[in-house]
Amino acid sequence: MNFKSSLDKFIEIFNRSNLSISKFASMLNKDRRTITSWIDKISEVEINKDIQDKICQIFRYPNYIWEDACSGDEFIKSITQIPQKEVRIIDEDYKGRLKYIIEHEKNRRFVIQAQFPGPMYRDSAVQKVYKNSTSADIEELKQERIDQMLRYDYDTTEWYSIKSILSFCFASIGNFFTKEEKIKILELMYELFNNNYNKKLFLFDSFSRKIYGMETTYISINVKNKILFFKSPIESVFIEIRNKNLVERMHKYYSSPIEAPSHVNFLESVKILKILQEALKYNNSIKQAYETINRETNYGELFYNNLSIDLQKEVSSPKSGQKRN
Repeated sequence: MNFKSSLDKFIEIFNRSNLSISKFASMLNKDRRTITSWIDKISEVEINKDIQDKICQIFRYPNYIWEDACSGDEFIKSITQIPQKEVRIIDEDYKGRLKYIIEHEKNRRFVIQAQFPGPMYRDSAVQKVYKNSTSADIEELKQERIDQMLRYDYDTTEWYSIKSILSFCFASIGNFFTKEEKIKILELMYELFNNNYNKKLFLFDSFSRKIYGMETTYISINVKNKILFFKSPIESVFIEIRNKNLVERMHKYYSSPIEAPSHVNFLESVKILKILQEALKYNNSIKQAYETINRETNYGELFYNNLSIDLQKEVSSPKSGQKRN
């Protein structure tokens, strides 16, 4: 079938939806009899733009499917396959990946970090955590990215889980850093983010709801250019997404105090960096650090959620009036 007319395309989409006429009609806010007359071709009609847009929104089809040029096999591919223009595999060596990140985060960035601290803060404060030999070109690129990140006017919004920052400070397993190195990294980030509205740091509670992926991969969102990319489980591969609706939805989700996971706002996050730095400096335990956070901020409950059941029994309950965002 050629699928030239919008009506033919409409009928094919309905048939592939496996929905009842009643359900399909309610999704489009149309009368059931109207939808039935279209499907049965009682009258040859053109599907108006409002209905076309609604279908694309519901089923996440590209708007291109309604154009005359999109017919036959091209139309079937457009409604059954992921658009190749919207998903791209970036398979590069370490140098190529660095270049890609620098290019796409040149002026600003909005990132969800897999773990605390971000690699540029780590590498600027502590040299050679991973003992890999690299070329002079790679070291030059790494320094270029560090210099970019450390600029006072560089616009960055960063999300870290509370679990990851507590593990960085207090975990005795899987921790690369000495006490002195931890203090140095926290001091660097405190100086960068404190009283600097170009840089925003958010700490979120990954135990407040089911959250998949935020603690396991690096996600970078560029809402201006309608692009996001994330690291795949394969070290050398990035997945690039250029779906406008998805990029805007992801950005809105993490930009909205209501929709985002329960989190510490960027002003209090900086204060908590200093509390944790002081805890390390004076050899305080995670329990003592929690008590200070609970006493001096309105986010003790979020940190309490991240303590083990046994530790929760040994500390004070979160004070009343705690904030979740």
